[in-house]
Parts: sequence; C-alpha cells; structure tokens
Amino acid sequence: MPAPAPLLLVLDGNSLVHRAYHAAALDGLLDKAGRPVWALKGLIGYIARAAAHLRPSGVVVGFDCPDDSARKVDYPAYKAHRPAKSADLAEQIAGAPELLRAAGICTVVPPSYEADDVLASSAEHARSRGWRSVLMTSDRDAFALIDDTTSVLRVRNGGFDEAVLIDAPALVELYGVHSWQYRDYAALRGDPSDNLHGVRGFGRARAAALLKTFGTVDAAWAAIDRGDSAAVREVVGEQALQHLAAAATRDIVARNRRLMAMRADLPMPDLSAARLPLRRSVIRWALSGRGIHLGPSLWALTGESAPVGTEDLTPELRPWVFRRGLASSREPTPGQLSLF
Repeated sequence: MPAPAPLLLVLDGNSLVHRAYHAAALDGLLDKAGRPVWALKGLIGYIARAAAHLRPSGVVVGFDCPDDSARKVDYPAYKAHRPAKSADLAEQIAGAPELLRAAGICTVVPPSYEADDVLASSAEHARSRGWRSVLMTSDRDAFALIDDTTSVLRVRNGGFDEAVLIDAPALVELYGVHSWQYRDYAALRGDPSDNLHGVRGFGRARAAALLKTFGTVDAAWAAIDRGDSAAVREVVGEQALQHLAAAATRDIVARNRRLMAMRADLPMPDLSAARLPLRRSVIRWALSGRGIHLGPSLWALTGESAPVGTEDLTPELRPWVFRRGLASSREPTPGQLSLF
C-alpha cells in the first residue's frame, strides 16, 4: 500500500488567537516587560496539539491583513458592527505573526485579504502539489473548501474537547449539503457576525432542503422564472417562496456569495518553507523571549517522539478526541463575536 500523501496543517491565526484570549483571560499571563502573552501562548498550544494529533508534514498560519480589506472596499458595511478590540487583545494579534516567524513557523499575512483566503490558497497550493490539507479554524465558511484532499478542523466554544474534524461525508451528515453547495447555503442563511443578512425565512433546515432538491439557488430561481413556482413552494412553503422570488433577494445572495468566497489564488510560500520539523532551540528561544514555556508539548513540531506518559502531563498533552457531532445550538457568546 502506498504511503499517504503529505499533510499540510493550515491554521486561521486570528480566530485561534481570539479563542485563546477568551479562554485564558483570567490567567492574564504577562512577559517580563509586562506585555500580555496569554493568547500567544494559547495559539502555540493550538498549533502544538494539532500537530501532535495530525502529524503533518508542514504547517502554515494565516492572519488577516491589519491595514486594508478588499471586502470592506467592496461592501463598507462588512464587519462594520463589530466592537473595537480591547488593547491587550489587539496587541497580541499584532504581535503573533512576528512571534511565529521568529519560532520558524511559516506565517502568511496577505495584503488586503484575510486568514480565510490563506486557508483557501494553501489548500489549493497543497492539492496542486499532491499534498492533503487540514484547515483549522472557527469559521464555517471553510466548509466550502472541503474535498477529497481537504478537511476542516473546526474549533468551537469549549476548546479542543469540542473540536470536530469535518470531511466531505461528515459535512453532508451535519448540514445536509455538499461542499460545492455550502456557499449558497451560507448566502441564504446570511452571516450576522460579518454583518451579512440573509434571505428571510431561510434558516438551516429550509436552506438545506432547497439545495437538496434543486442543487443550487440559481436552479430554484430558474424554476420560478419558467413558471414552476409550485415546485419551489412544495419544498420551502409559500412565505419563503415569496421571499426567494423577490427581486432584491438576488442582489442579497450575489453579495453574500461574493464576500464569502475565499481567494484560492494568492501567492503562497513554497511548501519547503512550511516543512516540519522545526528546530527546538529556535522555537524555544523565540517563545522564552516572551515568557512562554511549553516544554515537551512541542515534540510533534520539533520531530521528536511523543513523551512517555503524556496523558499525565500538561493540558497541552492530554488526549484530544475528535467529536463528529456538531450541536447547532452552540453559537458564539457576545464577547466572542469577533472570533467568527
């Protein structure tokens, strides 16, 4: 049996820094200069634990461009409702790329684009070179990228114990749609966290039912346009049909599709720059300079064997169980709105 293709682990740095910030805010870890570092420590912990369980051949971490946004130029209301980040969170987000690069971790901050676009471009880059990829993020938009070579490791409220590894069959089981339908599904439902309202009457079940029957929103509109509204009504009901058929709805869906689409053609570093292992002396030097000490939990990143008895060591080393279930009721709390 041939060896499996190499695996690239790609992480959404912004979403994971946010999660680590909220998860460990009570700890309030500072470095010797009094600067906050608890979210940075948590980010490294995420990377180390994911590497320990997935054993990737390479790692890439993407971040949003801090200066410009092509999506905001396109649609100024995009994410406009989000409150300003607290100073200690903003400082750690701004410092994360520099810390990761100093540690030897391949880090990408694309001009005008976001970590989501790094995920999409990295997955395409890996696929075209015969690699597989796992995309680690809190953002459901990444489900549109799933295929035979690409899975999504979604981190949710509750940390690693609530993480789910979603491949193509699991996506259908969980949401009732295929990855090629997911952008239509999301466009119908909207994304309040990005300030993108959807189509009235279309929640999770009705959006999935429409796409199961017609395949795409365009096919449903085509049925309406040729006078076969009854076929659509049978699936979604009269009220939802009226909302779907409204002239303004097509503009809403087109806008959402456009803004939710992730760039898969951004320039990416050669995979050789993402290769593991990292040099232990380099990564520990970079982390210790910020007062971060993770000890043996870095073993998968540095190419060493798993420490004996790791289940009894730090939380970073306890067994991580991937759960297939994905409870629809678990939504971000108000304080975590900017995670998504």
